[in-house]
Amino acid sequence: MKLLYQLGEYALLMSRVFSKPEKWSVYKKQIIKEIYQIGITSLPIVAIISVFMGGVITIQAAFGFTSPWVPLYAVGFTTRESIILEFSPTIVSLILAGKVGSNIASEIGAMRITEQIDALEIMGVNSACYLILPKILAAVFINPFLIAISMFLGLVGGYVMGIAAGAVTSYEYIFGIQSFFETWKIWYAFTKVIVFAFIITSIPAYYGYYTRGGALEVGKSSTSAVVMSSIMILIFNLIITQLFFT
Repeated sequence: MKLLYQLGEYALLMSRVFSKPEKWSVYKKQIIKEIYQIGITSLPIVAIISVFMGGVITIQAAFGFTSPWVPLYAVGFTTRESIILEFSPTIVSLILAGKVGSNIASEIGAMRITEQIDALEIMGVNSACYLILPKILAAVFINPFLIAISMFLGLVGGYVMGIAAGAVTSYEYIFGIQSFFETWKIWYAFTKVIVFAFIITSIPAYYGYYTRGGALEVGKSSTSAVVMSSIMILIFNLIITQLFFT
């Protein structure tokens, strides 16, 4: 019953979030601010993880293909498929759920317990729309760029570390990442990214918005937000994969 109650509460909150804003000029400034907070500040960790994971995937693929019947360019092909289909859109989104989601939940939760949200409501401001909508729009806009950078750096990392480890040659790796490319897989990856961006921002915002109590409850809300966001990312990953691959 608690899950159904929370689902209804979440739906009602989203209906308030997507109501017509009072002044778009104010929201534009907030969206730009959130693009920086959500996207630009996340770029270093996304870049570092992508480069090293690309290298790990390449080396594992190279030394996993022990049969002489498997061509060496399969290493580049495997790296490309792993990064584009799953690592960058899903694993990086899970990492962002921890970084961005916890920050959103704690920020809005702190505003709730210090009665800043109540003050906005007294002034006649739609607090849900003002606080949450810019975060959702910013994430939906900037996350595809982050994931595109992650894909590129993952492939570059695989190239550099694969050659450095002697696992693959430059020609075979580049030939492999160009072989048998299908455009629909990019659409599949970025569809997941947009859905995950909505989850990463809306669910933590819900937990933060309905925080009750003191500082301890803010921490609990932040933890619950990250856990639930990660679970929902995995569930929707399965759903979207089923829709695209069947």
